[in-house]
Amino acid sequence: MYPRIIILFAALAQSSLAQAQSSNLTVNLAPVKDAKGSIRVGLYQDPKTFRKEAQAFSVQQVPAAPGSVQVRFTQLPPGRYAIMAYHDENGDGELNRRLGMFPTEGYGLSNNPKVMGPPQFEDSAFTVPAPGDSLSIELRY
Repeated sequence: MYPRIIILFAALAQSSLAQAQSSNLTVNLAPVKDAKGSIRVGLYQDPKTFRKEAQAFSVQQVPAAPGSVQVRFTQLPPGRYAIMAYHDENGDGELNRRLGMFPTEGYGLSNNPKVMGPPQFEDSAFTVPAPGDSLSIELRY
């Protein structure tokens, strides 16, 4: 009986330690042009999957609202991440582009880098901040 109790306590301690090491991240996005559609925010951990929403570490979606919107990622393990967000005005679940390259809907990246060509993970990468921290992303239309 005692070995089971020890194993149970060890598992609970490990779970508590993992939760203590995880962080929450609030992302503020502005300016949102209008209330059409939604704002989609992809959180990426792997440079190879950056901008491939189906392979994102996590994706949050909130209704669009003029001005600013906020999303929250919870219980993130420590590490480097990058964010790509966009205003999905027509609700098709993707960032629409003219000629396959130029965004026709508002978009933004963590660190707000000025980019020429496809954005790179390293330009937007950040380390998960302390619990309760936030970052701001400027949407560009």
